[in-house]
Amino acid sequence: MVAAVAASSSFYQVPTSSSSASAKASRGVPPNSLDVRGIVAKAASSPGGMQVKANARAIPKINDTKVGLQTDVEEDAASTAQRTSYDQLPDWSMLLAAIRTIFLAAEKQWTLLDSKTRRPDTLADASGVGKLVENGLVHRQNFSIRSYEIGADQKASIEALMNHFQETSLNHCKCIGLMHGGFGCTPEMTRRNLIWVVTKMLVHVERYPLWGDVVQINTWISSSGKNGMQRDWHVHDRQTGLTIMRGTSVWVMINKHTRRLSKMPEEVRAELAPFFAERDAVLDEDSRKLPKLDDDSAGYVRRGLTPHWNDLDVNQHVNNVKYVGWILEDVP
Repeated sequence: MVAAVAASSSFYQVPTSSSSASAKASRGVPPNSLDVRGIVAKAASSPGGMQVKANARAIPKINDTKVGLQTDVEEDAASTAQRTSYDQLPDWSMLLAAIRTIFLAAEKQWTLLDSKTRRPDTLADASGVGKLVENGLVHRQNFSIRSYEIGADQKASIEALMNHFQETSLNHCKCIGLMHGGFGCTPEMTRRNLIWVVTKMLVHVERYPLWGDVVQINTWISSSGKNGMQRDWHVHDRQTGLTIMRGTSVWVMINKHTRRLSKMPEEVRAELAPFFAERDAVLDEDSRKLPKLDDDSAGYVRRGLTPHWNDLDVNQHVNNVKYVGWILEDVP
């Protein structure tokens, strides 16, 4: 009997009869109804016992003592184990929610990348300042016409387009390394307290771009006399290549403190000369001079016009684009 029990326990853990009996006794089970494994022996007449132990083999006896062999697990033990396994399963709803979040984020990122691949013409320059082309002498930048740049007719205003002129001019100075202080001032200009002012500008508009159009602006500089600098702009539709607008201008220097005109120092010319482009102006020079206006010759006079804080630029004077806005807004 000892040999049989030892052989059986090598495959199945067999509790001692004393511990099993004491455990069952504490639950009200008589000790004589336990086998050597501590399992309750049910009556043969019990229907449940017949269903559960249908596949059980007859328990052999040695010297009228039952030995521990494998039998089917009791019904209540199996159901308990099944419930325990189910309770230990992970929370599938949380796992699925996490997977869904990951897929949505990936889909959004893919959509953005796909949009940039398919529609490069509708996007502004990635750097935001444009780039140099034609051996570094021409600056090129794209602009998308925004909702706040249009009027009631959904067309860009002349003020918006001239602000694009100014922005490309400053970004051009930044790209060639001459953006030191003020609006496009070179290092030597800053040392001498000099700033740029526009003395003449000629603009010709072929058509006004619409809301959502992407325009491409090319700008470059060249020499203008002894003390001036010329800057030109050529604006065309990014998609069709058709000309939208052309502009040319002349810039001179004034002293920031005295507000008087200044000659161009040779040190400043040396900074600018390497970037002068030998190109013709995009518009023929208009030699006509505007007549001097007074109260009698002017068609419209407005008095008491006072600049506001938002009319000034970083050079502490009224920006040239503001003058255009004043004229267009005040003329009846």
